Amino acid sequence: MALLEIKNLSLNFGGIVALDDVGLTAESGQLHAVIGPNGAGKTSLFNCLSGVYRPTQGDIILEGRSILRLRPHQIAKLGIARTFQNIELFANMSVIDNLLLGRHVHMHTGALTGAFFYGKALREEMDNRLKVEEVIDFLEIEKVRKALVGTLPYGIQKRVELGRALSMDPKILLLDEPVAGMNVEETEDIARFVLDINEELGITIIMVEHDMGVVMDIADTVTVLDFGCKIAGGTPKEVQSNPKVVEAYLGQAE
Repeated sequence: MALLEIKNLSLNFGGIVALDDVGLTAESGQLHAVIGPNGAGKTSLFNCLSGVYRPTQGDIILEGRSILRLRPHQIAKLGIARTFQNIELFANMSVIDNLLLGRHVHMHTGALTGAFFYGKALREEMDNRLKVEEVIDFLEIEKVRKALVGTLPYGIQKRVELGRALSMDPKILLLDEPVAGMNVEETEDIARFVLDINEELGITIIMVEHDMGVVMDIADTVTVLDFGCKIAGGTPKEVQSNPKVVEAYLGQAE
């Protein structure tokens, strides 16, 4: 059984078709890239997976269970975490505090024990801070752990956002253009961390990305969307040579 299965997914906004009968399967431990020109429906697909949008038709199955009717926080508890195309961090909070927000699905103490900060609440806080420190070490951001996020360079902020999603201990990590706007060195760093998350931590990754060099280097499988439709799927090499993909990106010769 696949970890995640998307069946015949469609999403309409009035007369606009954002997704049209899209299917996708992600196996456990896989690094799956979703590519396509601007407006192809990639972020709309992520918004359906994370519960922000409710599809017009189709189904999304996680570990044999439909998550179509669940709200975003319920989907997060089941183990789907995501980053965003545009950085969505709290600029006036520290790196540690931003990462602790990623632990919200693992916090179960009530207001009373939290207010007095003893017993179960204290142990839970210590456990969550320990997990955050592990993520900080993994992403090599120890030097900025107490810095305000808004004072950090763009590339480090993208790494912090990756860390916040990773702090959730996800089964599936949705990465929406993780290297967008980065220089060559920053791109190589993030690509290395994405590979490490996949290979060392065993986390399944679904990644939307425009940088074809990164996609072809690190992805196991690739799904290609164009105008909301799936036009190709397979290994990076298979997709790269597919005439429909070439046409979608470069246009058809006269």
